[in-house]
Formats: sequence, C-alpha cells, structure tokens
Amino acid sequence: MAITVLAKIKAKAGSEAAVEAAFKDMIGKVRANEPGTQAYVLHKVKDDPTTFWFYEVYTDQAAFDSHGKTDHMKEMGGKLGGNLDGRPEIIILNEVARK
Repeated sequence: MAITVLAKIKAKAGSEAAVEAAFKDMIGKVRANEPGTQAYVLHKVKDDPTTFWFYEVYTDQAAFDSHGKTDHMKEMGGKLGGNLDGRPEIIILNEVARK
C-alpha cells in the first residue's frame, strides 16, 4: 500500500524565495527520476509565507526509502542550508484503504 508524507517546513523570514526555489527545483528532479512517487506537491500557507507543506505519495515503502537516498535529496539539504527556521515536521501515513 502507498506511503503518504506530510512535511511542514518553516523558512527563516527573508529566506522564503530561496527555500521556494530549492523546493521547485526538487519537484522537477523527483518527477524526472522517481517513478515510485505518485504525488510530490508543494503548498505555502496562505497567511504565513514562511511556512511550506509538502504532500507526498509513494507507491510503497521501497519508493519512499529510495527517495530519501537520492542525490537530489542530499543536494536539496545543501541548498536549504541556514535558510530554515528549525527542523521540518514530518508525518508518515500508511494507507489503509482506497476507493
């Protein structure tokens, strides 16, 4: 069954554009290189431009594990550098049923 990830990431004030650019670059790399990723969607909180949410869906645990080991995931960590306000909050959901 699918693995869904909700990730809340807070940018430091003034770093929003750099963080958003790094995330948009990452989305293109995920789409081009990770066939096991069904959804990789970036959101920004309407009333708080420093807060981003990712909604991610992977076909299975193997696809999720593979995502975390990619070169582009490691590269993104370097791009974000000191631009984040704390550690991301990650929620991992195991799919139970689907219509």
